[in-house]
Amino acid sequence: MTPSPASWWTAPRMTALWLLAAAWALCFPLISTLAPHRLWGWCAAVGYLGAAGLAARRPGAAVAVALTGAVAVPLLWLVLTGQGQSEVTVIERSGRLLLDSGRIYVDRPVRVEDYTPYLPGMAAFGIPSVLPGPAGDARPWCAAALFGCLWAGRRVMGARSGGLLPVLVASPVLALPMVVSGVDLPLIGLCCLALAAAAAGRPALAGAALAGACALKWTALPAVAVAVAVLAAARGRRAAVRCALVAVAGTAALVLPSALLQPAQMWGQVFAFPTGRAEVPTPASSPLPGHLLAELAPWGWYLTIGLLGIGGLAVAASLVVRPPRTLRAAADRLAIGLTLAFLLAPAGRFGYLALPLALSLWARSMSLPSRSLVVAGAGAVAGAGGAVRPVRPAGGPVRPGRDGFPPSGRGRAS
Repeated sequence: MTPSPASWWTAPRMTALWLLAAAWALCFPLISTLAPHRLWGWCAAVGYLGAAGLAARRPGAAVAVALTGAVAVPLLWLVLTGQGQSEVTVIERSGRLLLDSGRIYVDRPVRVEDYTPYLPGMAAFGIPSVLPGPAGDARPWCAAALFGCLWAGRRVMGARSGGLLPVLVASPVLALPMVVSGVDLPLIGLCCLALAAAAAGRPALAGAALAGACALKWTALPAVAVAVAVLAAARGRRAAVRCALVAVAGTAALVLPSALLQPAQMWGQVFAFPTGRAEVPTPASSPLPGHLLAELAPWGWYLTIGLLGIGGLAVAASLVVRPPRTLRAAADRLAIGLTLAFLLAPAGRFGYLALPLALSLWARSMSLPSRSLVVAGAGAVAGAGGAVRPVRPAGGPVRPGRDGFPPSGRGRAS
């Protein structure tokens, strides 16, 4: 039997983690100048401290208290009062512009708030803004997309419902973006679904999820390489090519109309603005290595871009030399690539690191079947951990050394 991932999280460890989360949440009221961040910090700190007190005796109640303090109370208050980060307003404006004119980007942005640093797919989450009251807030719709993708990913992998997913949702990794902006939640969910589909041997589904992710933010592009590498290693070149074609075609269908309608606006707002090359400076200026290097001198920006390219080539080489074969390995490889990109980018925020953290933690929250799961019609078996290995072709003899088994094997999948 494969042990449940939740079995590692004993009461002392959970108590320590809730206390650590409380300390992190308390930093926001003390440091942040944004009112939504400060509100979340106070509410989340109370919830995490309550969870730490209950972790030893009532772990289920501890998670419920953490979810109440870190998610339910601050999200409800901010949605009802119409408060949030500027990203919420940007998404909702994009959705209304799309409905009114088919355009997504402001023609002549003069302020930071006028820029829409997202690809056209993000506007879909702003369309409900035409609804009255809290139903028009983009954050619940972004959260619904996240939970739908995580549920689909578990179904694809044949995973049992595990106790760690509520802990992940209550943690600052997901709770903070869920409450104050919501913008990264659909991207996290679609990347998780794409990796799960690739690990389970579902190239079309993986490609469709990747297309959705790449239509939201260009930072999803590394996920395409990781998913293709997983499929190539486990299912062969044909499955990898099929996934890539679906991803490229789907992304083109979602992005090209806006790119043809507003090419200059898309380039300036989606690519130039986040990298610090627009007329208006980006507010993403956390003291990460890439930003510090870019500020050294005029040549600093080019140095960071060069380092980004080297980091990308290193991750790509690792996918060729040692491709990931399990869901956890794929999530970790993508998390490493994204972390390098966010650290070395000329402009960035600490909040961007929520995406790689969420990917890695979600893969570890999966409670997979202890017995191997046969992928229908695939000629492969996905074992615990999401690894895919070949099985004997139906109706034919085993060819020693060519069907994925050693010459002495009997050709049966355990």
